[in-house]
Amino acid sequence: MDRIVVDRKVELGKEVLVNGPPREALRFQGGRVGSLVTLTDGEGKDFRGRVLRLSETEASILIFNSFPSSTESPLEIVLLQGLPEKERMEMIIQKTTELGVSAILPFESERSISLREREGKQKKAHRWQFIALKAVQQSRRAKVPYIGECRPLREVLEGWNDDGLRILLWEKNGRHLQSVLRQHPTQKIYAMVGPEGGFTEGEVELAREKRFIPVKLGQRILRTETAAITLIGILQYELGDLR
Repeated sequence: MDRIVVDRKVELGKEVLVNGPPREALRFQGGRVGSLVTLTDGEGKDFRGRVLRLSETEASILIFNSFPSSTESPLEIVLLQGLPEKERMEMIIQKTTELGVSAILPFESERSISLREREGKQKKAHRWQFIALKAVQQSRRAKVPYIGECRPLREVLEGWNDDGLRILLWEKNGRHLQSVLRQHPTQKIYAMVGPEGGFTEGEVELAREKRFIPVKLGQRILRTETAAITLIGILQYELGDLR
């Protein structure tokens, strides 16, 4: 479950007892006494609460705040991210989750580090979904984005039939992002960002075959984590809920 959902009306200032699947959702999120959680009640309204008591089968949550509107963007963004070095993948997952990304699909490319090389220094890929979960809790989102398994770029691009705009950041010969967004209004975007060193010509051509449109953010060359975070922010501003 991406959020804690209860089948009855929730009221500010009162305690809510949760058990069954909602209690399991709380366990999955790492909830403990004192944790802040987001709930959706039987009327579809979102609330913020604090865990007061916790047992193996039941939790008591004090409701202290309500949201005037949904915390989820109407824009669905799937980020395809070239595997970067060091701690940059963790930062990308954290910040793009806060900005409302729907899924993140890491990939290995010709100029990226391999997952084996990265994990050889310190195993961290197993933490990616947990990092997304913590970012959801911090930003009070209702849904936890899916973090895919790191695979070769060609495998990530195979078998795609989904609708939606597909863009690829390419500093060499990309179109202006704003003009592409205006020509292709949509509520679903696949956004691909390369690793340090960017994409090769062959990888760009492969992406073009899959209907990805090369775009650029400006004249400056950005680090991969800066590019990913900036791109998601711009997309949410232009088509999502950051207007």
